[in-house]
Amino acid sequence: MAPLPTTAHVEHAPTPTPIPTTPPVEQKTSRIRKTAKLVAHHAAKHTGVGIVCAVAYFDPGNWGVDLQAGSEFGYKLLFVVLLAGLFAAFLQVLASRLGCVTGLDLASHCRLLLHDRPKHTLLYRWLMLYPLYVLAEIAIISTDLAELLGSAIALCLLFPKLPLWAGVLITASDVILLLAFRDPLGGKPVKMFEVLIAGLVLTVLICMAIIISKVSVDWGQAFDGFVPSKSLFKHGALYTSIGIIGATVMPHSLFLGSALATQDRLSIKMTEKQTDTLTTGVTSSTYTSDSQVTLSSATKTTTVEKRAIVNRVKRSFRAAFRIIPLREFAHDPKTHKDRENNSYKFVRAHIYHGTFDIVFSLLGFAVLINALILILASAVFYYGSGAGSGGPAGLFDAYDLLKEVVGQAAATLFALALLASGQSSSLIATMAGQTVSEGFLRWRVSPVCRRLITRCLGLIPSMVVAIAVGREGVDTLLVASQVALSIVLPFIVFPLLWVTSSKDVMSVKRPIPPNVPLVPSPQPITESPSEPPVTETQSPSAPSAVAGLVADVEAAPRETIVDYSNGKIAMAIGWTIWLIVLLANGYAIVALALGQGD
Repeated sequence: MAPLPTTAHVEHAPTPTPIPTTPPVEQKTSRIRKTAKLVAHHAAKHTGVGIVCAVAYFDPGNWGVDLQAGSEFGYKLLFVVLLAGLFAAFLQVLASRLGCVTGLDLASHCRLLLHDRPKHTLLYRWLMLYPLYVLAEIAIISTDLAELLGSAIALCLLFPKLPLWAGVLITASDVILLLAFRDPLGGKPVKMFEVLIAGLVLTVLICMAIIISKVSVDWGQAFDGFVPSKSLFKHGALYTSIGIIGATVMPHSLFLGSALATQDRLSIKMTEKQTDTLTTGVTSSTYTSDSQVTLSSATKTTTVEKRAIVNRVKRSFRAAFRIIPLREFAHDPKTHKDRENNSYKFVRAHIYHGTFDIVFSLLGFAVLINALILILASAVFYYGSGAGSGGPAGLFDAYDLLKEVVGQAAATLFALALLASGQSSSLIATMAGQTVSEGFLRWRVSPVCRRLITRCLGLIPSMVVAIAVGREGVDTLLVASQVALSIVLPFIVFPLLWVTSSKDVMSVKRPIPPNVPLVPSPQPITESPSEPPVTETQSPSAPSAVAGLVADVEAAPRETIVDYSNGKIAMAIGWTIWLIVLLANGYAIVALALGQGD
C-alpha cells in the first residue's frame, strides 16, 4: 500500500490587531461639540469690542449721507456702502491686531515713532506729531458735531416744541452716563458698558427692519445696486460716494479699536489693587478696610459707618479730578526699542477672536444698517411718493414723509433709531477723544477730566451750529462733516499701515518648551579651498568641536520670534485703500472749490 501523502505544516502570519476607529457619527458629534464650545467661549469672553467699534460706522453722519445718496441716486450707491464697509473692516482689523500684539493703541505708537527721534527731535514733534494730533482732534470734533446734532434732531422730532440747541445740551449730558462706569479704556473690559452699547445697536437695527417692512421696496433693483455701475460717475455721485467713505471709515474708531484690543478679556476678576487704581486711585488696603467697616456695621447705622462712606466718596471725588504725578510717566518707553510686546500666550488667545468679532460686527451690523437707510431713502424719495420733492433728503424730510406715507408709528421708530444711533456713537466718540489725548500728549489729568474736556470740545461747535443755522442748515453740515472726516482719514491710516507692516513692532517672543531640544543658531558654513579637508589624523581636534557644539546649544535662545506684521497681500490691500481714499479726497477738494458738491 502506498504511503499516504504527508501535508507540510505551514505557519500562517498572525492576524494584525485591528486599530480602533471612531465611528463617523461620534466624530461628527465631537466636532459639533467642539464648535459649540468655541462659539460659547467667543460669545462669553470676546464679544464686545466689535460691536462698540461698529457703532461709529452708522452714526447720524452716516444717516445724513445715506439719505442723500438714496434720494438722489436710488439704489446705485449701495455698492459704495458695501465697499466702504469692506475698507472699514480691513482697517479696523489692522488696528485691533496692533493693540493685541503690542499692548499699545495707535495714538501711543504715533508718539513712540515721532516724539523722541534721535535727530531733529523738535522738527519731528512740531511738523509731524502735533499736526497729526490736531488732525485727530478735528476728526473727533467733526464726528461729535454730527452725533450731537443727530441726537438733537431726534429729540426735536420726538418733541417738536424743543429747540435744536436745547436738544444739543440734553444730548451732551450722556457723558454723565459714561462717568458712571469704570473707565472703559482700562486694562479690563467693562461688560455693562458693552451691553449698553449692544442694546442701542439692536434698537437701531430692529427699528430700521420694522420701517423697511412697511415700505414698498423693489428688492431686485436693491440687490442690483450692490454691483458697480456707470452711475457712480454721474454729476455729484462721486462727491456723495466720497462722503459715504468718509462717513463709514471713521478715523476715531481706529484709535478706539486699537485701545480696546489691548484689554485682557480672559481674566474673570481683577485684583483689588488694579480695580482701585483704574476707578478711584485709592490703594487696595484702604478700600478693603472701608469695606470691612461697612460690612461689620451693616446691621446698625453708626457714626463710624457714615464717616467711612463720606470718606470714600471724598477720596473717589478727589481721585476723579486729580493730577497724575510726573513720576508715574518716568518709566514709560520713549521708543519702540524700549518696550516689549504682549506675551505669545496672550496674543494667541485674543487675536483671532478679535478679528472675527470685528469683521462680524462691521459687516453684520454697520454695513447692514447703512444699506437699510439707503434703501429706505431710495424707496421713499427716489422711487416712491417723494420722488418729485426735489433736492437731497434730510433727516427732517425723511421723518415728515414717513409720517405722511407710512404712518406716525414708523416715523417715531425712525426718530428712536436715530436717537439710539446718536447716543451710542456719542459715547464712543468721547472715549476715542480720551484715547487720542492720552496717547499723543500723555495728559496728566484723570480719565474723568479727559472725558469732560473731550465732550466740551464737541459741544461748543455743535451749539454754535445749532444756534446759527438751525434746522435748515443741519443736513448740509452733517454731510460736510463726513467729507471732512474723509479728508482727515489718509493722515490717520498712514501710520497705522506703517506700524502694522513693521516686523520690529509686530513681533512676539514665543518661549520654547523645556522638553523640546535646543538647536544651535544656524551659522553660515563656508569651506575655504586653502584649508585641507578633515581626516582621521586630525581626530585629536574632535573633542574641541564637540565642546563648541555644546556651547552653541547652551547659548541658543529658549525662545523664537513670531512675526504678526502685514504680509505682502495685506500691505498691497492696505496701501491700495489708502491711495483710493487719497485720490478721492483730491477730487472732493477740487469739487468743493468749483462748487460741484452742492
